[in-house]
Amino acid sequence: MLSRLFAPKVKVSAHCDLPCGVYDPAQARIEAESVKAVQEKYQANEDAHFRARATIIKEQRAELAKHHISVLWSDYFKPPHFEKYPQLHQLVNDTLKALSAAKASTDPKTGEKALELIAEIDRIFWETKKA
Repeated sequence: MLSRLFAPKVKVSAHCDLPCGVYDPAQARIEAESVKAVQEKYQANEDAHFRARATIIKEQRAELAKHHISVLWSDYFKPPHFEKYPQLHQLVNDTLKALSAAKASTDPKTGEKALELIAEIDRIFWETKKA
């Protein structure tokens, strides 16, 4: 009896966890831009305390960027997207690996590589939004 009382009255379904519009690769791009900027500032400063703080911030931002890419992959992109863009699985994997490399490095080139890959995910994402 209680199960009938508390049973949903209306069934709903959605493409995403929430109505579309909450996902955007810009979140990952902003964090990755921070990673690259911190790497550049790290290179320009010899102070050990500054570099220690920069390293912590860079690693946090890289993790956030990885999180945003992972959420897009697991929650936004669906089988029809992977069918239309068969390279998407590899692209996401490469992007996550590039962000890991940037997290572990103070070389701005690693941050730039992550940004290039995020830009490709962004391009595909917006193409899927038009469909």
